[in-house]
Amino acid sequence: MISRHLLAALCATLLLVAGAPAQADAGHDHGDAPAVPTGSALPRFTAVSDTFELVGVLDGKLLTLYLDRFADNSPVPKATLELEIGGTTVKAEPHGEGLFEVQLADAPAPGVLPVTATVIAGSETDLLAGELDIHADAHEDAAAQRNWRRIVGGALGGAVVLALLFALARRARTPQAGGAA
Repeated sequence: MISRHLLAALCATLLLVAGAPAQADAGHDHGDAPAVPTGSALPRFTAVSDTFELVGVLDGKLLTLYLDRFADNSPVPKATLELEIGGTTVKAEPHGEGLFEVQLADAPAPGVLPVTATVIAGSETDLLAGELDIHADAHEDAAAQRNWRRIVGGALGGAVVLALLFALARRARTPQAGGAA
Protein backbone atom coordinates (compact mmCIF):
# COMPACT_ATOMS: atom_id res chain seq x y z
CA MET A 1 0.00 0.00 0.00
CA ILE A 2 1.28 3.46 -0.93
CA SER A 3 1.51 5.86 2.00
CA ARG A 4 -0.52 9.05 1.91
CA HIS A 5 2.63 11.16 2.07
CA LEU A 6 4.10 9.48 -0.99
CA LEU A 7 0.80 9.80 -2.88
CA ALA A 8 0.56 13.52 -2.02
CA ALA A 9 4.16 14.12 -3.13
CA LEU A 10 3.45 12.29 -6.39
CA CYS A 11 0.33 14.42 -7.04
CA ALA A 12 2.26 17.63 -6.29
CA THR A 13 5.04 16.59 -8.67
CA LEU A 14 2.56 15.78 -11.43
CA LEU A 15 0.88 19.17 -11.01
CA LEU A 16 4.19 21.00 -11.23
CA VAL A 17 5.37 19.03 -14.27
CA ALA A 18 2.04 19.42 -16.09
CA GLY A 19 2.23 23.21 -15.73
CA ALA A 20 5.87 23.45 -16.93
CA PRO A 21 6.58 24.26 -20.58
CA ALA A 22 8.05 21.51 -22.76
CA GLN A 23 11.81 21.57 -23.32
CA ALA A 24 13.57 20.38 -26.49
CA ASP A 25 16.50 18.00 -26.25
CA ALA A 26 19.78 18.57 -28.07
CA GLY A 27 19.26 18.35 -31.82
CA HIS A 28 15.55 19.19 -31.58
CA ASP A 29 15.94 22.96 -31.52
CA HIS A 30 13.71 24.98 -33.85
CA GLY A 31 15.89 28.09 -33.61
CA ASP A 32 15.13 31.33 -31.88
CA ALA A 33 11.48 32.10 -31.30
CA PRO A 34 10.11 34.84 -33.55
CA ALA A 35 9.95 38.27 -31.98
CA VAL A 36 6.57 39.08 -30.49
CA PRO A 37 5.36 42.61 -31.17
CA THR A 38 4.97 44.51 -27.93
CA GLY A 39 3.18 47.57 -29.17
CA SER A 40 1.24 48.89 -32.06
CA ALA A 41 3.10 50.10 -35.14
CA LEU A 42 2.51 53.60 -36.39
CA PRO A 43 0.59 53.87 -39.68
CA ARG A 44 2.89 54.40 -42.66
CA PHE A 45 2.86 54.56 -46.43
CA THR A 46 5.34 54.28 -49.27
CA ALA A 47 5.27 55.90 -52.69
CA VAL A 48 7.93 55.10 -55.30
CA SER A 49 8.91 56.02 -58.85
CA ASP A 50 11.95 55.30 -60.99
CA THR A 51 13.70 58.29 -59.40
CA PHE A 52 12.42 58.77 -55.84
CA GLU A 53 11.13 56.82 -52.87
CA LEU A 54 8.97 58.45 -50.19
CA VAL A 55 8.07 56.90 -46.83
CA GLY A 56 5.59 58.60 -44.51
CA VAL A 57 5.00 57.75 -40.82
CA LEU A 58 1.91 59.12 -39.07
CA ASP A 59 2.00 59.78 -35.32
CA GLY A 60 -1.29 61.43 -34.37
CA LYS A 61 -1.35 64.68 -36.36
CA LEU A 62 2.38 64.67 -37.18
CA LEU A 63 3.40 63.12 -40.49
CA THR A 64 7.16 62.50 -40.82
CA LEU A 65 8.40 61.98 -44.38
CA TYR A 66 11.64 60.42 -45.63
CA LEU A 67 12.59 61.15 -49.26
CA ASP A 68 15.49 59.36 -50.95
CA ARG A 69 16.73 58.35 -54.36
CA PHE A 70 15.32 55.03 -55.53
CA ALA A 71 18.60 53.85 -57.11
CA ASP A 72 20.94 54.19 -54.12
CA ASN A 73 18.72 55.09 -51.13
CA SER A 74 20.60 58.38 -50.57
CA PRO A 75 18.64 61.33 -49.12
CA VAL A 76 17.52 63.99 -51.58
CA PRO A 77 19.10 67.37 -50.73
CA LYS A 78 17.28 70.69 -51.22
CA ALA A 79 14.01 69.16 -52.38
CA THR A 80 10.54 70.62 -52.02
CA LEU A 81 7.63 68.35 -51.26
CA GLU A 82 3.90 68.97 -51.51
CA LEU A 83 1.32 66.37 -50.45
CA GLU A 84 -2.32 65.79 -51.13
CA ILE A 85 -3.75 63.62 -48.34
CA GLY A 86 -7.37 62.62 -48.63
CA GLY A 87 -8.21 65.69 -50.73
CA THR A 88 -6.27 68.23 -48.60
CA THR A 89 -3.08 69.80 -50.01
CA VAL A 90 -0.23 70.59 -47.58
CA LYS A 91 3.37 71.72 -48.03
CA ALA A 92 6.00 69.65 -46.17
CA GLU A 93 8.57 71.52 -44.07
CA PRO A 94 12.18 70.37 -44.57
CA HIS A 95 14.11 69.23 -41.47
CA GLY A 96 17.39 68.12 -43.02
CA GLU A 97 18.39 66.26 -46.15
CA GLY A 98 15.55 63.98 -47.15
CA LEU A 99 13.58 64.58 -43.93
CA PHE A 100 10.28 66.48 -43.92
CA GLU A 101 7.38 67.02 -41.51
CA VAL A 102 3.74 67.96 -41.95
CA GLN A 103 1.52 69.00 -39.05
CA LEU A 104 -2.04 68.00 -40.01
CA ALA A 105 -5.03 70.00 -38.79
CA ASP A 106 -6.76 66.85 -37.47
CA ALA A 107 -5.69 63.26 -36.90
CA PRO A 108 -7.03 61.20 -39.82
CA ALA A 109 -9.92 58.83 -39.13
CA PRO A 110 -9.39 55.06 -39.55
CA GLY A 111 -9.54 53.93 -43.16
CA VAL A 112 -7.51 54.13 -46.35
CA LEU A 113 -6.41 57.62 -47.46
CA PRO A 114 -4.92 58.28 -50.91
CA VAL A 115 -1.61 60.18 -50.78
CA THR A 116 -0.11 62.02 -53.76
CA ALA A 117 3.28 63.72 -53.47
CA THR A 118 4.84 66.23 -55.83
CA VAL A 119 8.64 66.22 -55.55
CA ILE A 120 10.84 68.96 -56.99
CA ALA A 121 14.61 68.42 -56.62
CA GLY A 122 16.67 70.77 -58.78
CA SER A 123 15.66 70.10 -62.38
CA GLU A 124 13.87 66.84 -61.51
CA THR A 125 10.12 66.79 -60.89
CA ASP A 126 8.13 63.67 -60.06
CA LEU A 127 4.65 62.67 -58.94
CA LEU A 128 4.41 59.81 -56.40
CA ALA A 129 1.25 58.02 -55.24
CA GLY A 130 0.51 55.76 -52.29
CA GLU A 131 -2.10 54.90 -49.67
CA LEU A 132 -2.09 55.50 -45.94
CA ASP A 133 -3.96 52.64 -44.23
CA ILE A 134 -5.04 53.57 -40.69
CA HIS A 135 -6.47 50.80 -38.51
CA ALA A 136 -8.49 51.27 -35.32
CA ASP A 137 -6.86 49.63 -32.27
CA ALA A 138 -9.86 47.41 -31.55
CA HIS A 139 -8.14 44.05 -31.18
CA GLU A 140 -6.40 42.60 -28.14
CA ASP A 141 -2.90 41.20 -28.36
CA ALA A 142 -3.26 37.40 -28.50
CA ALA A 143 0.20 36.76 -27.07
CA ALA A 144 -0.56 38.83 -23.98
CA GLN A 145 -3.80 36.91 -23.47
CA ARG A 146 -1.94 33.59 -23.62
CA ASN A 147 0.61 34.80 -21.08
CA TRP A 148 -2.15 35.70 -18.61
CA ARG A 149 -3.67 32.23 -19.00
CA ARG A 150 -0.30 30.65 -18.22
CA ILE A 151 0.20 32.85 -15.14
CA VAL A 152 -3.28 32.12 -13.77
CA GLY A 153 -2.88 28.39 -14.43
CA GLY A 154 0.48 28.34 -12.65
CA ALA A 155 -0.92 30.28 -9.69
CA LEU A 156 -3.85 27.87 -9.34
CA GLY A 157 -1.54 24.84 -9.57
CA GLY A 158 0.74 26.36 -6.92
CA ALA A 159 -2.25 27.01 -4.64
CA VAL A 160 -3.34 23.36 -4.94
CA VAL A 161 0.17 22.16 -4.08
CA LEU A 162 0.35 24.47 -1.05
CA ALA A 163 -3.06 23.27 0.15
CA LEU A 164 -1.92 19.63 -0.11
CA LEU A 165 1.31 20.35 1.75
CA PHE A 166 -0.58 22.24 4.46
CA ALA A 167 -3.03 19.35 4.89
CA LEU A 168 -0.15 16.85 5.13
CA ALA A 169 1.69 18.93 7.71
CA ARG A 170 -1.46 19.30 9.79
CA ARG A 171 -2.18 15.58 9.63
CA ALA A 172 1.40 14.76 10.65
CA ARG A 173 1.01 16.86 13.85
CA THR A 174 -2.28 15.23 14.85
CA PRO A 175 -1.73 12.13 17.04
CA GLN A 176 -3.23 8.96 15.63
CA ALA A 177 -5.87 7.15 17.70
CA GLY A 178 -5.31 3.57 18.73
CA GLY A 179 -2.05 2.00 19.53
CA ALA A 180 -0.55 -1.16 20.90
CA ALA A 181 -0.75 -1.69 24.63
